[in-house]
Amino acid sequence: MNGKYAVELSNVGSYCDRYMTDGYNDDYSVDQLFERVASVEHVSGVELVGNWHVSEKNIDSVKGHLKSTGLEMVSIIPDHFASRHWGKGSFASTDKEIRRLAIDETKLMMDFVVELGGDMITLWPGQDGYDYIFTSDYLQERDWLGEGIEECCRYRKDVKISIEYKLKEPRMRCYITNVGTAMLLVQEVNEPNCGITLDFGHSLAALENPAEVVAILKKYGDKLFHVHVNDNYGLWDDDMITGMVHPHEYIEFLYWLKRTGYDGWFSFDQYTYREDGREALQEGVYWLDKMISVANEISDEKVNELFASGRAVDVSKMLRDIVFK
Repeated sequence: MNGKYAVELSNVGSYCDRYMTDGYNDDYSVDQLFERVASVEHVSGVELVGNWHVSEKNIDSVKGHLKSTGLEMVSIIPDHFASRHWGKGSFASTDKEIRRLAIDETKLMMDFVVELGGDMITLWPGQDGYDYIFTSDYLQERDWLGEGIEECCRYRKDVKISIEYKLKEPRMRCYITNVGTAMLLVQEVNEPNCGITLDFGHSLAALENPAEVVAILKKYGDKLFHVHVNDNYGLWDDDMITGMVHPHEYIEFLYWLKRTGYDGWFSFDQYTYREDGREALQEGVYWLDKMISVANEISDEKVNELFASGRAVDVSKMLRDIVFK
């Protein structure tokens, strides 16, 4: 398996949180962010956030950046989470005008991604969910969520809509929380261009094994469209440098991507607040390169032997021999 590496453009910029609201580093313009991404070894694609990085006002400028840097347009993530009007939901909002705005914004980004040479958008409706009991109609709001995404899928069959799930944040309880709820939604929408973005860190935070998720998505419709890489301690979406915390889990994850024939992008989604974003991205790329090399050394024949024996000690020996040569 060979890795095709992309990055969400903001990952090489400055980040803020609820404590350091003015950011941990200096701000960069969109022009500078493209230049910083282009300077990272082995990264050949870029993922943009709608209205942060691309809009009707600057789409021609973005075309120029893609051309001058040679970066490939991988995906656009419509902003359904960071603007104030999404504060109580997007596709599942109780306000029908907000729901219509979420659909229209998605369709616009579908047009934009094609104009920029791509064929996929990543949907992360992080504000669709609830915080307190008895505040949401779980049936009705899930209906709205599915109906909105279905309309978008039917709008352009040539654009894949890849749904990203997350257990919590910004809502205390998000509607698309794990691979199960995501797959149920994809099956309800029932359109060939609807699939799932697997974020390694989101999967850990949902108490999943990302390698098992790869197998599930293969088994139930071959619905893995896109992969986000990062790392965390399993308690929160820390978005740390890829491979720094869970290298062994990454090796199994990458092995299963190889075994199931995944040939899509690895998109870095790291928010390394106190580090230089470009340097952290380069480290993440080097880590992923090494881990892919290790996963490529593991043969199906060897793994089938391990499955047959079921002995964790044999697994330990295999990993130790490969990782610590």
